[in-house]
Amino acid sequence: MTASAPALSVLDLVPVRTGQTSAEAIAASLSLAEIADRLGYRRYWFAEHHNMPAVASTTPPVLIAAAASRTKTMRLGSGGVMLPNHAPLIVAEQFAALEAIAPGRIDLGLGRAPGSDPVITQLLRGSGTTSDVEQFPRHVQDISLLLGGEGATVRFTSGGEYNVHSTPAAVSTPGVWLLGSSDYSAQLAASQGLPYVFANHFSGQGLERALDLYRTGYQPSEAHPEPRTFLTVNVVASPTAEEAEARALPQLRMMARLRLNKPLVALETVEEALSAASDPATDQVVEAARSRWFVGTGSSVVTELREFAAKFGVDEVMLSPVAGAYESEAMDAATGRAQTLELVAAAL
Repeated sequence: MTASAPALSVLDLVPVRTGQTSAEAIAASLSLAEIADRLGYRRYWFAEHHNMPAVASTTPPVLIAAAASRTKTMRLGSGGVMLPNHAPLIVAEQFAALEAIAPGRIDLGLGRAPGSDPVITQLLRGSGTTSDVEQFPRHVQDISLLLGGEGATVRFTSGGEYNVHSTPAAVSTPGVWLLGSSDYSAQLAASQGLPYVFANHFSGQGLERALDLYRTGYQPSEAHPEPRTFLTVNVVASPTAEEAEARALPQLRMMARLRLNKPLVALETVEEALSAASDPATDQVVEAARSRWFVGTGSSVVTELREFAAKFGVDEVMLSPVAGAYESEAMDAATGRAQTLELVAAAL
């Protein structure tokens, strides 16, 4: 690893701002994927969240398929599929098909969180408000087997066996990653010999401990003899520091709404965020979140990213470009987010 040049990747939640339609938000994100591919970003992952006014990334496999048709070299994946919401065979089939569409370019990132509230969890799986979280370790193993060439074997209590494949004749398989923001996910990834990503963009708490647990407890696997990890970060880069701070504010205020259990709304425009009345609780959350974000000019952000990668011993950093939009900017374009990717890539 060279601390001065970490590889760069992108995490996209497909944000929806005031007045924007889902179609416009997805169009903006697909154009951003094209830009990231042209700029040489290593991978582009779509998140899974449900029933949120400001997030249109509900179905990573659909978005990955759309992005695959518009990109050439960049890896595409999920950051992540929230496995308790889905049957393992369905996930395996979807990502086996994606691997067939874009061979050698698909990542399957798996998460344990539901990605929404208990009502949505019940609607997704019909298994009650607790979903299948307790089955997560076994389901991760099931998916890995189903994606392999030999498939998985179901053994009946009567003694019979039944072989299951996620696709008839796979010649390659997606890369499987385990995602999380807790000791549990780090230890599970280590025990199963899987690559691991700490969701630093969302939490930021417990990062050092999670990485230490993962690296020291790692059990080598055939596919991954050494532990492998990278980190996610929230980033806004603009031509001036003042513009960057302004573009960061809508997403910071959205994070405050989440933390304070306030009603969720579409992402504010920069003008709406700047003119909003302040309150101590919101300001406190905004200030705390801002201290962990990378906000500034392209060169200042890259300096911080290099130091961050060196500090935690990673050779890749996944950027969540969270720049908000001004009211005058086109609804179907990711102007501020594209600016972030372009300035960071140029400075790096």
